[in-house]
Amino acid sequence: MSLDRYRYVVVEGPIGAGKTSLTHKLAEHLSADTLLENASDTPFLPRFYQEPKRYALPTQLHFLFERSRQIRELAQGDLFRGGTVSDFLIDKDMLFARLNLDDDEFELYQKVYADLTVQAPTPDLVIYLQAPIDALQERVNRRGVEFERGMDAGYLQRLANSYSEFFHRYDASPLLIINTSNLNFAESDEDFELLLERMTKMRGPREFFSRAA
Repeated sequence: MSLDRYRYVVVEGPIGAGKTSLTHKLAEHLSADTLLENASDTPFLPRFYQEPKRYALPTQLHFLFERSRQIRELAQGDLFRGGTVSDFLIDKDMLFARLNLDDDEFELYQKVYADLTVQAPTPDLVIYLQAPIDALQERVNRRGVEFERGMDAGYLQRLANSYSEFFHRYDASPLLIINTSNLNFAESDEDFELLLERMTKMRGPREFFSRAA
């Protein structure tokens, strides 16, 4: 079975998992469009990492507004003509909100979310990238985004745990869970070919892929 069945692919994972790099590489291989969250364009994000409590709500709302707009354009447009690969799943926005907002803020966020979000197209495949916390931390530091350098390892651990809990329950689309500890899709063509082969052979609703050291 070829990869033609994958018209809408979403790559997800915590910060440092490599989702945006893989999104670009998959889109190029599939001759597909990209749908990106563009976190670096979020004006509140640098302030959030400095003062999480103060800037959590505006940061979350900014992401929600932008992602809702992009999903609306995706649902109304003709982006699927050549396929689409995205580096975010709007369903997981609640994950960040629940992690970062206090109860009153989360209640407000839920109301805005309910009013804003449209029915997103269902992905043909979701690829969930996992990695140990030390690997995520090293990748975050290596990519050199200044406001991420002081990211608390405890926050990254809580975020990774939240992702695990979310995808443990996720069943809306076929799910390929990848342990990236010994895989480098951005720099290794061999690793990328292994992924493409696994995508081609995927049969069940949930499968796991890793590579021994």
